[in-house]
Amino acid sequence: MSRIVRALLRYFVKGLLIVLPLGAACFLIFWAVKSLDNALNLSDFIWTDKAGKPIHIPGLGIVNVVVLILIAGILVTNVVTDPIKRWFNRWLNRLPLFKFLYSSIKDLTEAFVGEEKKFNEPVIVEVNEFGLKKIGFIVQKDLSSLNLPGEVAVYFPFSYSFAGQVVIIPADKVKPIDKSAADMMKFVISGGVSGL
Repeated sequence: MSRIVRALLRYFVKGLLIVLPLGAACFLIFWAVKSLDNALNLSDFIWTDKAGKPIHIPGLGIVNVVVLILIAGILVTNVVTDPIKRWFNRWLNRLPLFKFLYSSIKDLTEAFVGEEKKFNEPVIVEVNEFGLKKIGFIVQKDLSSLNLPGEVAVYFPFSYSFAGQVVIIPADKVKPIDKSAADMMKFVISGGVSGL
């Protein structure tokens, strides 16, 4: 009897290892999409049925976000000129907390998907005399403006987090990794359990 219970428990744990991450990921995606859709869905305010009750159209909030992002991209690319960008940045600089949040989120977004992607050079760095190595990404190759010629800035992301640490290190201590940046980021963020 105890062998059957142990076998069932082992199967349950193995099943849990598959179902729990998959279920949690699906739930988080569903929750985020539904929350965004509900928050930005204007159909409740625009359309009503014959009885005067609002008509909710699922998915309209997501369509609103996509259209808003496309319009912003078109305007910034074709209409907004450098003087307008400078004026907008000066205006943002007057709002200290908003400036900090906006610039941090903008820089992080541009680091992953902007024209000047920052996390595209994975490297390995030996960090102590015992041979401990860390995986990071070169974010600045020229630090001569800080009076640090021959040194580079390397970003070391933390596992299971979007936070990280920037370290300045001599360029000759940094070795490139012949893997894609996306694979290396996934490897580090997953705590090394994601296969390479």
